Amino acid sequence: MKDCILILSGGMDSTTMLYDYRDRIALAISFDYGSKHNARELPFARLHCQRLGIEHIEIPLGFMSQYFDSSLLQGGEDIPEGSYDSENMHSTVVPFRNGIMLSIAVGMAENQHLKYVMMANHGGDHTIYPDCRPEFVDAFDAAAKAGTYEGVGLLTPYTHLTKADIARRGKELGLDYSETWSCYKGGAKHCGRCGTCVERREALSQAGISDPTDYETE
Repeated sequence: MKDCILILSGGMDSTTMLYDYRDRIALAISFDYGSKHNARELPFARLHCQRLGIEHIEIPLGFMSQYFDSSLLQGGEDIPEGSYDSENMHSTVVPFRNGIMLSIAVGMAENQHLKYVMMANHGGDHTIYPDCRPEFVDAFDAAAKAGTYEGVGLLTPYTHLTKADIARRGKELGLDYSETWSCYKGGAKHCGRCGTCVERREALSQAGISDPTDYETE
C-alpha cells in the first residue's frame, strides 16, 4: 500500500530509502533550497524516481539561501574539510532545515490523504545536526499527528543506523552508488575531503562496496 511521501535529496541515504520502501512511497519530494550541491543532487533524484515510476516533485525554497547563514548555502563561507564529528562541521548546519522541509511534506501528505512522511536521517547525523536526532524526530512526529486531521506521522527507519548500515542495505538492493551525490562543495567531481565525502568513503568501505565515486583527489 502506497501510504508515504519521501523527502529525497539524491544522496546515498534517501536514495537507498527510495528503493528500500518503493512499494510504500506514493510521492518523492526534493527541495531546491539554494545549497551548493543542489544542482548535483537533484538530477539523481529525478533519475531514480523515473526509473521506479514514482511521482517526483521539486519545491523551491530560495528564501533559505537568502536569509539563512550556512557554509552549505550559495554565498556562504567555504565548506570545511575533515570528518563529520569535527567542530568545524557546525558551519554546514542550515537552521531548522529538516523542520521546514518536514512541515511542507506533512502538509502535502495530509492533502493527498497519505499517512507518513519519510526522512532518511541516520545515526551519523546526530552529532552535528539537531534536526536529525531521535528526540527531534519523536517531537516532530507528535506535533505532526496533533496538527493534522489525518494524523500524519514520521517514518524514519534509519534513525539508529550508521551510514555503513545503509550502504549494506543498498548493496543488498543492488544500488549503484555512482548514481548518487554527496559532496557539499558541488563541484564537477566529489572533492573527497569534506565531511560528507569522508563519511561516504568510510561507509562504502565498511559495507564492502568498491567505491565508484569520481573524486578530485584521485
